[in-house]
Amino acid sequence: MATFEQLNLPKSLQKAIDDLGFAAPTPIQEKAFPVIMSGRDMMGIAQTGTGKTFAYLLPLLKMYKFTPTDTPKIVVLVPTRELVVQVVEEVEKLTKYMSVRTLGIYGGVNINTQKNSVMDGIDVLVGTPGRVMDLALDNYLRFDETQKLVIDEFDEMLNMGFRPQLTSILAMMKPKRQNILFSATMTDDVDAVLEDFFDYPEEVTLAPSGTPLEKIAQTAYDVPNFNTKVNLLVHLLQTDDAMERVLVFVNNKRIADLLFDKIDELLPGQFGVIHSNKSQNYRLNAMADFQRGDLRGLITTDIMARGLDISDISHVVNFEMPEIPEQYIHRIGRTGRAGGSGNALSLVTPREADMKIEVEILMNKEIDLLPFPEAVEISKQLIGPEKEKEKVKFLLKKPKISDTGAFHEKAAKNKKINLGGPGKTKKKTGSVNRALLRAQAAKKKKK
Repeated sequence: MATFEQLNLPKSLQKAIDDLGFAAPTPIQEKAFPVIMSGRDMMGIAQTGTGKTFAYLLPLLKMYKFTPTDTPKIVVLVPTRELVVQVVEEVEKLTKYMSVRTLGIYGGVNINTQKNSVMDGIDVLVGTPGRVMDLALDNYLRFDETQKLVIDEFDEMLNMGFRPQLTSILAMMKPKRQNILFSATMTDDVDAVLEDFFDYPEEVTLAPSGTPLEKIAQTAYDVPNFNTKVNLLVHLLQTDDAMERVLVFVNNKRIADLLFDKIDELLPGQFGVIHSNKSQNYRLNAMADFQRGDLRGLITTDIMARGLDISDISHVVNFEMPEIPEQYIHRIGRTGRAGGSGNALSLVTPREADMKIEVEILMNKEIDLLPFPEAVEISKQLIGPEKEKEKVKFLLKKPKISDTGAFHEKAAKNKKINLGGPGKTKKKTGSVNRALLRAQAAKKKKK
């Protein structure tokens, strides 16, 4: 395995690496470094927790040269505000001994403040697609000097509906630039954007053996419903001291809030909750409290999982199985990072059994089932989505069917043949009778 010294980094960058205590690059960093240094477009496929951020920052910062302009030379696009903050922190760590102006921009904060920051000048810009496009359309942000573009967590951006913003930003940039894309999965949508905007990108794929899954103990419980899941999770938290730093994943914001309310009532002050409906300050404060150890755990949705570098996670709990099997990999990748071990626990209801099987097929690995603890109460109470829909009653009477069968003789009154409708028949008969009466009256007068 190579060391960072073998990468021939500038002294300022190498000193920053030494301060961080890193000795050797991760597999994805080692593979991506020469490709990015060559100047070619690159597409990296690697799971979360493999060191993707440094994989593109190290070569880009090695190639960086100061120019007396105020527009960004390096642009990094990420899907969430939390990732913007995280990547900016990583850039600042690596550029500790360099003269590099770094700025992070995202929605949810005053855009005028960010406009002023952009006008002060930037070398490295990190932002979400929506806010970057807003500032570009207002002509505060220009890409005249942009030489390097990084799109991180690209598949997640497409899942979040950022494709129009991404294609608009790509169209605004000059064609002569280096494009670097990182994605956890390869989809048709990813392929389409690559074909339209990238110049024969070289693919760098991290083999499955390099992922952290091998060091993560994966287990599951069969659980009948939501409230029993709550009882089981609380029981495990109360009886297992090893569950000291816990991430709990659910599939949507409503379940996240519902679970938080129940957990906070039973274990007050131990958990926080973050999802896209929470304010920016609330989310960042919850993350900071968790990082400091003021919170034992966080309840979160998948949108918060991608790319976040939260250290020393002891357990990842899939309170709900993810609807997309690949998302399971992203979730459990929050633990077992940097060569450490971790634990992934899934709570599976009967309706989620197929999702568990799909995950096992994806990993080519079976998730071990644990016996359900006898001390945990099995709740009979169901929440809304778990209740069976009541059968719709038929409001119309069903036609009666004769005992003799479906075919029967018509009633006598129904055997008459209609020769054009009753109205027309009556009108025709009345006209004939009146003509006869008029003819007979005329004969009488003649007599």
